[in-house]
Amino acid sequence: MVWLVLVAGLALVTLGAELLVRGGTALAFRLGVPPLFIGLTVVGFGTSTPELSASVVATLDGSSEVSIGNVVGSNIFNIAVILAVAAIVMPIRVRIAELHRELVVMTLVALVPFAAWMTGGVVPGWMGGVLLGLLVVYLGDAIVRARRAGAEDRAQMAGELAQAEPVVAGGAGRSVWLSLALIVGGLGALILGGSLFVRSATSIAGAWGVPEVIIGLTIVAAGTSLPELATSVVAALRGSSDVAVGNVVGSNIFNVLGILGIAALVGPQSVPRQVLVFDAPVMLAVSLAAWWMLRTGETLTRREGLVLLGVFGAYLATLVVLAR
Repeated sequence: MVWLVLVAGLALVTLGAELLVRGGTALAFRLGVPPLFIGLTVVGFGTSTPELSASVVATLDGSSEVSIGNVVGSNIFNIAVILAVAAIVMPIRVRIAELHRELVVMTLVALVPFAAWMTGGVVPGWMGGVLLGLLVVYLGDAIVRARRAGAEDRAQMAGELAQAEPVVAGGAGRSVWLSLALIVGGLGALILGGSLFVRSATSIAGAWGVPEVIIGLTIVAAGTSLPELATSVVAALRGSSDVAVGNVVGSNIFNVLGILGIAALVGPQSVPRQVLVFDAPVMLAVSLAAWWMLRTGETLTRREGLVLLGVFGAYLATLVVLAR
């Protein structure tokens, strides 16, 4: 029975990713904004819902260290695994001129945990408010830039729409609502499928005698990021590179400014020393690496994807050693 739940979870995640990519790309075309904008906002933020829930619940339970670890760990996983796997499946080509600002923002927010050095190892409520304010500013700027999309961008979107959403027909209004329905349905399937996968996989691993620390570092961490993984891989396969990259970059920005900001307003976030001296530097390093790799040739190649996966493997092995 547990195995059936596992398979059902994976099936739901796959279906949800397909619906989300179709709906997101179609919505971008209907609204006349670049697919990158939808990837950074609707898709990127939406797929971070499991992380938001986990951090808020952990804070309410008095486990703020789990909350901050969730944010940092998810950002590392997003780049070193999700972006890497998507590139291995299909090399990711981007227009760096459009993505440059977002990569800068993603790298800058990776510095936020280090601010805890100045506040006694804690992210206080007022800092959470500042982070949310910065998120609003970022979104406002993104909306303004999205509205400036020119005829060349719309022509490209039309081509991507033909690939990603061949079934949408009818009037413009109907298409917008159908696109929104696909997005909502896709997010719902992703969240439900990810939850089923984590619960069943954890149960199976526990029955096999796998240590809890390994379960937490692998199955649970991967499970909460399963929506991002499935969405980016499906987007890469369908040739929607902007959605694939935007999903990861947008998710990382939202994880720090949105999730950490909301969690800090709920309760002060204690930042463990290990996060400050090890995990946060790794998050910053992989953010810089992704920026550099995407700038070189405006492509994330399969070889670079394998390098990122190797970095995550080394990071995971180090975590296991530190946990002993």
